[in-house]
Amino acid sequence: MSERTDELLDEMVRLQALLLRRGMETQSEAIHAFVQAGLSNARTAELLGTTPATVKSARQKSAKRAEKAKAT
Repeated sequence: MSERTDELLDEMVRLQALLLRRGMETQSEAIHAFVQAGLSNARTAELLGTTPATVKSARQKSAKRAEKAKAT
């Protein structure tokens, strides 16, 4: 693909991410949705305007909550 095509696709992905994010109440919900879609921590962070460390932390907290919910 050409560089321009890559730029347009990236812009489309960012716009879709923005629309998805607007439908979510929390950043954690958006992170969970993006991870479920197979996006990496780095890409998720880029799309949400945060850091990969924030995404990793949110994923870890979500996993802990899921473990607690299974235990009860």
